[in-house]
Formats: sequence, structure tokens, C-alpha cells
Amino acid sequence: MERIANALSARIGLKYIAIAILALKVLLIGVLAYRIFASIHSFQWGVNNLFFYYVGVGFLAQLVDGALGMAYGATCTSMLLGVGVPPAYATASVHTAEVFTTGVSGLSHLYFGNIDKKLFFRIVITGVIGSMIGAYLISEVIDGKVIRPYISLYLVGLGIIIIIKAFKKRPSTPTNKNLGILGLVGGFFDSIGGGGWGPLVTSNLINKGNAPKEAIGTVNTAEFFVAFFSTGIFMLFIDIQAWQPIAGLILGGVLAAPLGAFLVKLFPPKTIMLIVGTLVVGLSIYNIIKVWF
Repeated sequence: MERIANALSARIGLKYIAIAILALKVLLIGVLAYRIFASIHSFQWGVNNLFFYYVGVGFLAQLVDGALGMAYGATCTSMLLGVGVPPAYATASVHTAEVFTTGVSGLSHLYFGNIDKKLFFRIVITGVIGSMIGAYLISEVIDGKVIRPYISLYLVGLGIIIIIKAFKKRPSTPTNKNLGILGLVGGFFDSIGGGGWGPLVTSNLINKGNAPKEAIGTVNTAEFFVAFFSTGIFMLFIDIQAWQPIAGLILGGVLAAPLGAFLVKLFPPKTIMLIVGTLVVGLSIYNIIKVWF
């Protein structure tokens, strides 16, 4: 897999990654438009007060995700569930919205140069495979609520390691081994648990000695493709009547995405690592308490 990734990295420029992001976003817009048109007679138009709440959730979640490379899915899912959105609708809405928000965020990171092409191709291929497998399993086979607290336990430990490493000198040469497996696991758990691509992959890349700015930009850009292909599976189970959470998250996220990429430029690596580590620990403990207590 590393050979394939290196070959793709040598032959495909950042411009073509940007073109692919734009083309796939247009494709999803077409699919959503078709589904709305196909159910036009039963479609419920109009917005309620919760729509603006969804916009706010999308804005805040993407601002954090764009700057730190994680927490969009976890933040959105928990806040949607908090206002009574059913779990299936919440997960489907978040993954669909992520295609648009991560697309804008990815394009922003490409523009600012926060991308390591070799890292990108080494995590994106297996990340897509893992996300599609996870999306199918959570839709048809297993309950993601069962496995999610165990992911959170792992992330607590990983977040503590990141905080400790913020006070240590980062290795001059990153030890980027087993990135294909990392992408596979990250994509799989992201679909299974409704979030986790950022915390799993970004934290591990930083822990391996990669510069936080490049790790965050690379993971954010790869997340678009992970979200797109998992959404292809989730689309089989999405009721288009749940358009308000999707539209609200997309609108808020698209507005915040460029700001997140800009904020990465403002923070030194040590500050980013401290924020990332604290965020991972805090969100993970919250998820454990929510499930077990």
C-alpha cells in the first residue's frame, strides 16, 4: 500500500486533488437534488427555530475541526442528540454535511499549503476502505454505541501522550510506519462511532513526530474522501425529510471552514498540541460518562 501511495503522490499534484474534491461535491449535490425531486410531493418545506441551532452547531464544530483537525463528528453528533434528533438521523446528517464542510476545509488547507502529499495518500486510500466497511456494519450488523466507549478510553490515553509530548522536542525525523493501518482503523471507527477520524489519525500523526500544521491539514483534506464514500453507504438509509439538520450543518460549517484553516497559521506547534491533547481527553471522558453513567 505504501508503494501505491508513493506512486500516486509522485504523479498527482495538489491541483488534481482540489479538482476531485469539487467534482465529488457537485456529484453529491446532484444526488441530493434528485432525491428531493423524486419525493417532491411529500417533501416538507419550511424551517423551524432548530434550523438556526443546527447552523450554530455546524459553525462551532467546523471552526474547531478546521483549526485542530478533529472533533467535528463528535461535537455535532452529541449536540444533535441533545435536542432530540434520533441517532440514525444524527449520524446520517453529520456524515452528509461533512462532505461539504471538509471539502471547503480541504480546499482551504490546499491553498495555505498545509498538506503533506505522501502522508495524504498513505492514509486516504485505506481510510476510505475502512469508512465504507464501518458504514455498512453500523447500518446492518452492529450497534456503534457498544464499541464507542472503548474507543474513547483509547483516546484518553492518546490525548495524555500528546499533552506530554507538547513539552518534549518533536523527533527531527517522523516515524511514519503503519499509516495504511492507521487510515483503515480511523475510517472504520469514524463510521462506526459517528466520529473519530480526526482524533485517531491526527493525534497519531502528531505523536509520530509530524508537524501539527501539516498533520491537521492533511487529515482534514483526507477526511473529505472518507466522508464522501461513507456517505455513499449511509445514503441508502437517509430519509431526505431530515434535510434541516443536513442543511444547517452544511451552512454553518462552510462559513467556518476557511477560518479554521487560517487559525492553524496563527498557533505555534506546542500550543496546537496542548489544545489537541486537552480536547481529545475532554471529549473522550465526556463520551465515556455519557455512555456508562
